[in-house]
Amino acid sequence: MNVRFAFIVGVAVAVALGGCSQSTAPTSSSSSSSTATGNIIKVGVDFPLSGADASDGIPSKNGVLLAVADANKAHLIPGYTIQADVLDDAVNGVHDPAQGVKNIQSFANDAAVVGVVGPFNSNVARAEIPQSNSLGIALVSPANTNPTLTKGPDAAALRSANPSSITYFRVCTTDDIQGPAGATFAFQKLGKRKAYVIDDNETYGLGLANAWAATFTNLGGAILGHDHITQQQQDFHALLTRVSGTNPDLVFYGGTTSTGGGLLRKQMGDSALGSITYAGGDGIQDAQFLVDAGSMADNVYATVASPNASKMPAAQKFIKDYQAMFGQPVGPYSANSYVAAMVIIHATAAALKANGGQMPTRLQVLQQLRGLKNFTSITGTFSFDPNGDTTARIITFYEAKQGQWVFVTQQNFASLGK
Repeated sequence: MNVRFAFIVGVAVAVALGGCSQSTAPTSSSSSSSTATGNIIKVGVDFPLSGADASDGIPSKNGVLLAVADANKAHLIPGYTIQADVLDDAVNGVHDPAQGVKNIQSFANDAAVVGVVGPFNSNVARAEIPQSNSLGIALVSPANTNPTLTKGPDAAALRSANPSSITYFRVCTTDDIQGPAGATFAFQKLGKRKAYVIDDNETYGLGLANAWAATFTNLGGAILGHDHITQQQQDFHALLTRVSGTNPDLVFYGGTTSTGGGLLRKQMGDSALGSITYAGGDGIQDAQFLVDAGSMADNVYATVASPNASKMPAAQKFIKDYQAMFGQPVGPYSANSYVAAMVIIHATAAALKANGGQMPTRLQVLQQLRGLKNFTSITGTFSFDPNGDTTARIITFYEAKQGQWVFVTQQNFASLGK
């Protein structure tokens, strides 16, 4: 079931008022010339909000809601009230590319939606980008990390409707940065030399695993094997028996908690791999992983392709306000989601000003995004490069200890992206 939550944040309050109704399939398409009427401007939000992915999607959604509240309080778009229009792209508890496409079509049919924050998962982005490109509506993702979404022939193929028009942007760095950073950490900081690689065979997981394995090998490490699990696989015991026979000192998982990352780690405790280090990317660095892995969550390391907000001086007010508004700590991509929403809001404000105070078209908003330079945010200053990628390339490292994720360090890998 696809449920739409319309969060309307008033000018004088910082509390999101929610209503829900059954979303229907779009009945007509819109283009970059679509304009809204009245004094409402909407920012679409597309995340997985149910099932195992909710521990990623809900904190990210909350970051957008806080951005909308702050923007309304500051009158960032004079004369307009901003709404966050939120859709769930999970089906049966797991992020679903086909549902993501339906959500983009729904947003595009609402002329008040000037851009969309999302999606969270790279395989959902791979399905949504052609829709975004065809319909001329901006996507700004806080969390997609697969490089081929913006780079090379695969990225060009996603823009077949309008090849020269970038409509997809992201405020996180990519797996050609995250993978090598994680492998270097495992080799140099953890002293690992023999790794077995497993991935979920999805866009994000496979890409990250390949990037990690290539760097680990280049550093002098040995990849003892590389296997792909199947969709909705629940029993990994046979696989883990095979892995244990190779005597690795680390098992790397490319994928998300919802595709098996936590359960795989838990079942390592039933094999000879119980004391072996486990590592992965941002797909496992969530609260649900700790639940799924249970007592096996210790001795686990994960990278996240964005800064730790608590270590950023400019993000301290955001953290305080987030906890006050939602009664919970920020998630790994809450700050990035706040930034992604603010990017769209500021681009809309600039487009409105350039348009003589009139509601801008989506094309005018896109033009502002394409020219974004030195944008100052709570996570630092960045620009969008010609591919739509951020110039900020910070990777954060975490260790799971005693039922929680503990910050280890963060590093700027800007040189790797040049």
